Amino acid sequence: MPTTGSCHCGRISYSLAEDPPTRAMACNCSICRRKGYLHHFTTPARFTLKSSRDDIQVYSFKTHAVRHQFCKTCGCAPFAEGLGSYGEPIIEINLRCVDGLDVGGLEIISYDGASR
Repeated sequence: MPTTGSCHCGRISYSLAEDPPTRAMACNCSICRRKGYLHHFTTPARFTLKSSRDDIQVYSFKTHAVRHQFCKTCGCAPFAEGLGSYGEPIIEINLRCVDGLDVGGLEIISYDGASR
């Protein structure tokens, strides 16, 4: 079953060729802590952006390994693109932006990004 998601205003939308996740990673790094992200990682081959990149603003910091994507209109950040720990391309999905997903039912795994 495909998984879909979007920003608040709907200008950025995507689909994933996988079932909705049951686990999420909560990171305490400076940006994740402030934005309240709940992460799911997948491969670019499973991710399809359904909207124009013209509606996306990108923010990177520190090592610039991750490009945080957010909507120019509503400011929501439904996904990020970057490199995983072994240099492989990854897509990070903000599970708070997944359509119909009850984040209260997710198993949360903590990650200490603040120490990295």
